[in-house]
Amino acid sequence: MAFFGAARQARRDDRELGKGIWRRLHDRYLRGLDRYHQVLEGVADEQLYAELVEIANELSGQLPEVRRCCMAARREAPGEGLEIPGGRLGRVHRYLSKAGNSLAAAAEAAAMARLESDRRPSTGVGAGGGAGSVRRQAAIVLEDIAEAVRSLDGG
Repeated sequence: MAFFGAARQARRDDRELGKGIWRRLHDRYLRGLDRYHQVLEGVADEQLYAELVEIANELSGQLPEVRRCCMAARREAPGEGLEIPGGRLGRVHRYLSKAGNSLAAAAEAAAMARLESDRRPSTGVGAGGGAGSVRRQAAIVLEDIAEAVRSLDGG
């Protein structure tokens, strides 16, 4: 059954996002979220896990906003190619691209925090600063998405 759901979603994505630049931006963000959640699966330290899940929820909560931006930008620049538009939509592209890259960096930071917590002797003390770099990357993601929205809305 999951296959049919994925096929329906792919058709919906084709219809709403196209197959060009805006679809690629959306899919990059989605892949970053998937990677981040894969890293979460292996976190043994409960405190670190709780911190990383909180960050994951914030990042996942932005997916509808990323999708909205990509759909709106596609309506204004509906091409199926990979050409980056100029002006306001160029700024939207830049911010969403940066958000996708920062999300990948957040997933990498989460993996490093997980590795660090695995190497630490079990003392009953949480990871402390282990999620700090993940939190910094997540803040960049959230700010870039907010900038994309502002650019799209004309601000």
